[in-house]
This record gives sequence, C-alpha cells and structure tokens, in this order.
Amino acid sequence: MVYLTRVEHFNAAHKLYNPNWDEAKNEAVFGKCANENWHGHNYELYVTVKGQPDEDTGFVFDVKRLSTIIQERVIEKLDHRNLNMDVDFMAGKLCSTENLAIGIWKELVPHLAANIQLHAIKLYETPKIYVEYFGE
Repeated sequence: MVYLTRVEHFNAAHKLYNPNWDEAKNEAVFGKCANENWHGHNYELYVTVKGQPDEDTGFVFDVKRLSTIIQERVIEKLDHRNLNMDVDFMAGKLCSTENLAIGIWKELVPHLAANIQLHAIKLYETPKIYVEYFGE
C-alpha cells in the first residue's frame, strides 16, 4: 500500500459556542474562542489517500486531479468563509476543528476514484494544534 498526501491551505473564521449553554458556560469552556465577534485561523489541510500504483503511470492517484477535487469540494467552500454561517456541511454543528475534519472527509469520499481510499485528514488549526481523522 502506498500513501499519497496533498497539502492545501485555507483561511476561515468561526466561533465556538454551544447555543444550549448560557454565555458564562460558553466562556468558561471555550474562552476567547467564544468571542461574539468571531476569530480566524490559517488552516493547513493534509489529505492522504492510499492505494497501489497504476502500472501505466506509477501513480496511486493523479495529484493534479486530487488537488482539483480538494479545491472544488472543500477549499472553495471554506476559504475566507465563516464556518458557522457560510459552510453547508457545517450547518447545525459546533465548528470545532474535530467536526470540520469529519465534514471534510465526508465531502471528499464520494468524489474519489474507486481504486483508491481516503486514508486520513490532518487539519492544522494552528502550528501547535491539529486533528487527525481516519474515517472511524
């Protein structure tokens, strides 16, 4: 099995806020991330697929095609957007990095070729904080 990773970047704003809680509890749990005026991140997205190299090309998957899929299905929906308000696949969800990684996974899977599998989404919120999702 060979693993191929494409790295993309996007900027987005969000607010961590549970509408079922009062403002005091939201602030206690989420701190500055519950700011009513939102806050933003420069996200780094690592999309890893796996499969066997094609005999004719030597590729697990065409990297240009993978980049196009990520751009069309994810980056165009997320870049310079408000995750809480503008992103269809985040509607009704708390906009944590964990939930965002799961949402990205679900956006990509239907658009990948049958001969490869999505292995992992690694999403950096900051240089010191990231999540990994393997589709479980």
